[in-house]
Amino acid sequence: MEFRASEIAGLFEITLKPHIDERGFFMRTFDTDEFRKHGLHREWVQESHSRSDRKGIIRGLHFQIEPFSETKLVRCIRGGIFDVAVDLRKGSKTFGRWHGIILSEENKKMFFIPRGFAHGFCTLTDVSEVLYKMDNYYSPEHGRGLIWNDPDIEIDWPVKDPILSDKDSSNLTLKEFLEHR
Repeated sequence: MEFRASEIAGLFEITLKPHIDERGFFMRTFDTDEFRKHGLHREWVQESHSRSDRKGIIRGLHFQIEPFSETKLVRCIRGGIFDVAVDLRKGSKTFGRWHGIILSEENKKMFFIPRGFAHGFCTLTDVSEVLYKMDNYYSPEHGRGLIWNDPDIEIDWPVKDPILSDKDSSNLTLKEFLEHR
């Protein structure tokens, strides 16, 4: 595993290293010692699997407020996604900034997103499957969302007219979220 920090403190791109032969490949997708070495050890308590059946779907930007804030470890196992994290940590020098990476079954990368970030992704292929581990339990009453096209965040999504759920199409702007904290 190769760990690379992003320009926003706390976010890491992790590249998995498959062993490939004529049968296919084998790779380690998690190793407590490796994560501990990089200061990223968490006790994962939930894992979710998301499947999207069309290109151009945006899911998110989702997060949970305290005491149910959560770290996520995201990996695309089929197809490809543009994965995004937005810094919502109080007092952070990069508050409101976003970082995005492509995760795909081909590049075998993972995205480590610590607590205090909103998370979302856009599907780049007609079928995309995403696995993500969380270090806290899902709590619907603590769940929040930011609108995908917030002009104050200015995420450079790979789609201009995405497919959205009703819930995601009515998420708050960053300003609205800050007013209702």
